[in-house]
Amino acid sequence: MSSNLKERILQTASELFYRQGIRATGVDAIVKAAGTTKMSLYHYFPSKNDLVLAHLQKTAEIMREKIVDGIAARASEPKARLLAVFDVFGELLASDGFRGCPFINAATESAAEDEPFRLASVDFYLQFRRRLTDLAEEAEARQPELLARQLSLLISGAIVAEQMQRNSGAMRAARDAAEILINRSLDGV
Repeated sequence: MSSNLKERILQTASELFYRQGIRATGVDAIVKAAGTTKMSLYHYFPSKNDLVLAHLQKTAEIMREKIVDGIAARASEPKARLLAVFDVFGELLASDGFRGCPFINAATESAAEDEPFRLASVDFYLQFRRRLTDLAEEAEARQPELLARQLSLLISGAIVAEQMQRNSGAMRAARDAAEILINRSLDGV
């Protein structure tokens, strides 16, 4: 029962943080929506920051799995896997509940450079860029780290553009730009 309550609190908090924002979501709202007490919440999560970090860690695990599985389901060739990343994100952006990237959102709500949930957001994108670098190396890109950085920027920009204007086609445009960058990196142009 206790692990179920902990999971229910975390799930409820995650939904509220994503829908309303981290700073706009108070502990009282989480407790009420989860149907529990502050004492129970603080038993599992000693502070709101601990709850935010747990939310971001869980979200990172889910996102990594969706990205890896989505790429594997779409492509086997190295170049195609790089482009499949954009297709995976395109699906995520098309979902009804899309409210932006939880990591970009958390980072923008951070008041300080060293705030724990900002650092967790930075870490997610560093790991994501490492994965893109690995894919670029497998595709034998000339400068895999540079290509990974460029592709990551295209994805982040498309996410923000789509958050600002739904159904903007931003991820399709980013994919088109990515294909040009990937071809140049692979062909040596």
